[in-house]
Amino acid sequence: MKDDDVKHHDRLQQKPPPGGLSAYLKSKEQPEAEGTEASCKAFGYLRGIRDSATSVEFRFLDGNSTWFPYSHMGMWKYNPSEGLLLKFSGDLIYLVLIRGSNLDKPLNEGAINLTHAGLQRHRVLWVREMTKEEIRQVGETGPTIDSIKVAEFESHADLKEWVDTHAPGFLR
Repeated sequence: MKDDDVKHHDRLQQKPPPGGLSAYLKSKEQPEAEGTEASCKAFGYLRGIRDSATSVEFRFLDGNSTWFPYSHMGMWKYNPSEGLLLKFSGDLIYLVLIRGSNLDKPLNEGAINLTHAGLQRHRVLWVREMTKEEIRQVGETGPTIDSIKVAEFESHADLKEWVDTHAPGFLR
């Protein structure tokens, strides 16, 4: 087989990508501009108060990711007992349900949190599901992300049914 004939699937078998979250935790090959980005175990963000991102990435434990442009983000709700429910509208309507603890807790320096100073100001670059060990390590000292669910809908009735099943506290 010539190099030109090698398909994506064949390349993956020759050199499989790093599994799961280990890909995110390894050292970066290309250095980023110093001081522009920071992170905690749950999310990454832009450091500058006036900086804003064009999209937000949701990282899953299985190594997959989904990106949504902030320009498609509509209303969102935070309920400490249910989590964070984000709505993105494009060709379809998408809901992103983030479950965890201390989602609105400021990080150590106090200038950023996931909700108001992060997502609301479009400073969050990524949000990721954390392993049980990472959640245990963070404990009550910062935000933790237990799960992220993404669902797409063509009708309002389907959307309402999904919320009623997965996060009924948001319908009150």
